[in-house]
Amino acid sequence: MSAIEKVQPMSAGEPAKALWISTVAFTLCFAVWTIFAIIGIRIKQELGLNEAKFGLLIGTPVLTGSIVRIVLGIWTGRYGGRLVYTLTMLAAAVATFLLSYAHTYTQMLIAGLGVGLAGGSFAVGVAYVSPFFPAEKQGTALGIFGAGNVGAAVTKFAAPFVLLAWGWQAVAEIWAACLALMAIVFWFTTTDDPAFRLRRERGVASKSLAQEFAPLQNVQVWRFSLYYFFAFGGFVALSLWLPRYLVGVYGFNLETAGMIAAAYSIPGSIFRAFGGVLSDKKGARSVMYAMFAVSAVATLILSLPATAITPVIFIVVIFVLGFFMSLGKAAVYKHIPAYYPDSVGAVGGIVGMMGGLGGFILPIAFGLLKDMTGLWSSCFLLLFAIVAISLIWMHLSVKQLSRQGHPAPVAAT
Repeated sequence: MSAIEKVQPMSAGEPAKALWISTVAFTLCFAVWTIFAIIGIRIKQELGLNEAKFGLLIGTPVLTGSIVRIVLGIWTGRYGGRLVYTLTMLAAAVATFLLSYAHTYTQMLIAGLGVGLAGGSFAVGVAYVSPFFPAEKQGTALGIFGAGNVGAAVTKFAAPFVLLAWGWQAVAEIWAACLALMAIVFWFTTTDDPAFRLRRERGVASKSLAQEFAPLQNVQVWRFSLYYFFAFGGFVALSLWLPRYLVGVYGFNLETAGMIAAAYSIPGSIFRAFGGVLSDKKGARSVMYAMFAVSAVATLILSLPATAITPVIFIVVIFVLGFFMSLGKAAVYKHIPAYYPDSVGAVGGIVGMMGGLGGFILPIAFGLLKDMTGLWSSCFLLLFAIVAISLIWMHLSVKQLSRQGHPAPVAAT
């Protein structure tokens, strides 16, 4: 039974308000999290950074924002999502504002650690939003919330204009001000989530760290993490890698390649909400099977020598792949409150962390494979291997559960 069914009835609009305000907040957080994608180019020019230092600079927020998700997820369970979400946004806003006063590379990296907190907001939002909705609606709700990934496109489209008009420091200051204002709005327009209110009303003591981390001993959690490593991490990695791939393989100019990458990112974020709806109606497991099956075919096609695939075919297949990855992102998180209703923060945090790490690790792996093999399409061979392992592992696990007579929760199937 979900927390919403145990506490006193909420006002009719309370769940919707929590969902939409949380989604707007996450959109701004994601816009801040990816700020180095734009201002990092100007910083690289000003500081004369080599490629290695530049890669570390833009990767620092991604890395820290991924690792901190598990901590923030646990804190959400202990102190409530409303408080943790607000403080996370304020802390990220302060770090982003201070970034505008950084002058050395070391100062930039330190500021980047704080900026990365904005990416950790995903784990907070998932644990905060899910208790407002019954199990049969959580997939849709979390899919809508996850569509806040579109914040990356907001930065890609808006930040260049601000940068050209007033400099990269203005981008940091304006983005920080918007996030701080959002934190204030969030605090004064939302309420504590039902699960936290229930614990507070009953005086339930917070779980010990051992209890918080107990679900992480279950192999199933790490299986979900692998799914998200591909669905989210692979999606982010391709968003970053596509411009370089299109320029290197097909000779596109940077502007055209960048617009294609942006066009890949936006629908991929929005369709996550559709993935949530499908997970509620058809079952998250069915969506996962479809995602892995189509992704296997798509990555196998793209693994062919790049010269054997025309630009039109490549773009069509990559968009199909991105669409199904977006559905998979929602389906993975539909599983978490279904299997671990009392540990959404911790489990959602570790799964989100692994997904974020995928966005950090995979682009590096793509580059290493290209250098070692000389094949641009080697990145898709790696993705195909991840998809194949995930699909086989999932299918074997489902069969084993069926033989043991332990069916998945109705919400998942």
